Amino acid sequence: MTKQAVQLSLPGFEQAHGGWRAEYGRQIGADRTIRNRSGVEIKPLYTPRDWNGDAFLENLGFPGQYPYTRGIYPTMHRGRTWTQRQLIGLGTPADYNKRVRTILDAGATAISLIPCNSVFRGNDCDEVDLPLLGTCGTVVNTADHMDQALDGVPLGNISTAMNDPSPFTLLAFVLAVAKRRGIPWTSITGTSNQSDYISHFIANHMFYRLSLPGARRVLLDHIEFCRAYVPGWNPVSVVGQHMQQAGATPVETMAFTISTALQYAQDCIDRGMDIDHVLRRFTFFFDISISFFEEVAKFRAGRRIWARLARERLGAKDPGSWRFKFHGQTSGVDLTVQQPLNNIARVAVQAMAGIMSGLQSLHTDAYDEAITTPTEETARIAVATQNILREEAHLCDVIDPLGGSYYVETLTDQMEEEMMALIGKVDEAGGMYKAAEAGLIQAMVGQSALAFQEKVESGEEKVIGVNCYQADNVAYAARPTERPELERMQQHVASFAAYKAARSQTDVNRALDTLKRAANSEGENIYGRIVEAAEVGITHGEIVSLLREELGFGHPLVVV
Repeated sequence: MTKQAVQLSLPGFEQAHGGWRAEYGRQIGADRTIRNRSGVEIKPLYTPRDWNGDAFLENLGFPGQYPYTRGIYPTMHRGRTWTQRQLIGLGTPADYNKRVRTILDAGATAISLIPCNSVFRGNDCDEVDLPLLGTCGTVVNTADHMDQALDGVPLGNISTAMNDPSPFTLLAFVLAVAKRRGIPWTSITGTSNQSDYISHFIANHMFYRLSLPGARRVLLDHIEFCRAYVPGWNPVSVVGQHMQQAGATPVETMAFTISTALQYAQDCIDRGMDIDHVLRRFTFFFDISISFFEEVAKFRAGRRIWARLARERLGAKDPGSWRFKFHGQTSGVDLTVQQPLNNIARVAVQAMAGIMSGLQSLHTDAYDEAITTPTEETARIAVATQNILREEAHLCDVIDPLGGSYYVETLTDQMEEEMMALIGKVDEAGGMYKAAEAGLIQAMVGQSALAFQEKVESGEEKVIGVNCYQADNVAYAARPTERPELERMQQHVASFAAYKAARSQTDVNRALDTLKRAANSEGENIYGRIVEAAEVGITHGEIVSLLREELGFGHPLVVV
């Protein structure tokens, strides 16, 4: 059915539409051009002239069916709701354990572990000034630390996400703990939540530990190892969050993330891996901004693009390989220090956008995250926000409730077109690895960040409490950052020193020598040796330090 046929089947459409336009023009006067964050122009009204559903099966179809625009599973949230995966990290492993048990009791159905910034930077706790430890995450440097952090957690029955950049020592510690507890690795499920070294190179330099070639090698070895020994684990999480938080528009974020996934998939193919065996365990991790309909369109378009490219470009034949599985986190960039309680509303809107988009798991930020590490109280509110949206707002009753909306479908198509154009630019640059290495992506993200900031400063982009609706003469007391008790952290560091002193130096030297040989042998799997090193007591800092020496230190590109 053509667009004209649809118009002809609507008697009176032209007259009614013309009457509305005339009345709209009289009332609004000089209309202004509105564009979303991605630069797509937004009309005041959408009708069958914009999207008439001619290619319903080709562009939409049904949930669980190609091209997955409406969701990757037939039942979506009506059959099984998203996983509530709250990011947690604070203080010592014992502190984390207490917090994670509280979160599980509050309704979380999976867990995440955020390590201390010292861990992200590749250091052990005895290499960092004491006041800096544990303020932004948990100090986990050994398998023993992980054992304490996960005490009482049913490791074989719950999904765990490790915020674990290359060389993935946290998963190595988890596997060592599982072996101690007699839990088969085949029962371990979860995700290496920060495995995307390209996103780190572009936008999250703290996580960028190894050189580009070194990180590439370790990731491929990590994928091979997990597919062979930890089949329930997702070794690849392609992260759009970092680029969007650095300033990329939603369109840019999705395009660059898919380009990164294509790069990793091609690297796996070049390594000789079965693409269908690999892609089923690819996952994606995104920021969800407060631009509600834009985010919904972003994810629906991304799901459709990935299905098509996985099938047609990468040659995947298993429909399970075409599924775009993604975790969403409400955007901390949108949260404000001013009038922080307003952030509860912002988080709710962001979460609704993610749910309406058909995500697989969700983290909702606490309202105080723009100020400090969330407290137990604010974390409970964040979890309760998801519970309210699921149970009270009944957002799970209908699959893809915005599907068929003239606006949403038109916007989805427009954003898909823009995304494909950007993916083409990355292809012309030789793929995402070379595009990032040359600074092409960094320059584009920087330009978008500057453009958005200029809109905020000019007042064109409204931010409540920041550049409009400011509360004069109202004091909002910023709560001091919650810090671990100094004495407890001192005990933790002292215990760590005693742990290292008590180890067999012979075993330590043997494990490090074995890891060093693997790093210098193209035919040996580095990650297998990392796991072995963790099992015999090698620390996080020792593993990262050795691999930096052998594979190169991670120096991100600075684009001026």
